[in-house]
Amino acid sequence: MPPFIIPSVVKFAVGALGVGVIVHSVMKEIRRINDELDRAAKGASIDPPRKTLRRDPRTGEWRVT
Repeated sequence: MPPFIIPSVVKFAVGALGVGVIVHSVMKEIRRINDELDRAAKGASIDPPRKTLRRDPRTGEWRVT
């Protein structure tokens, strides 16, 4: 017989506590990410249009437009 036997109720309680800690940590991280995204959306300014490269039909060189 093993020297130390853990009752099923204790195993269940420890497992439930562990799941609770994991869920709490995940929810905290989700809230942090959503807050960061909200702050970025509120403070975001309209970026100027991106510059693109176009080929000059006369010379064949690539130029920024």
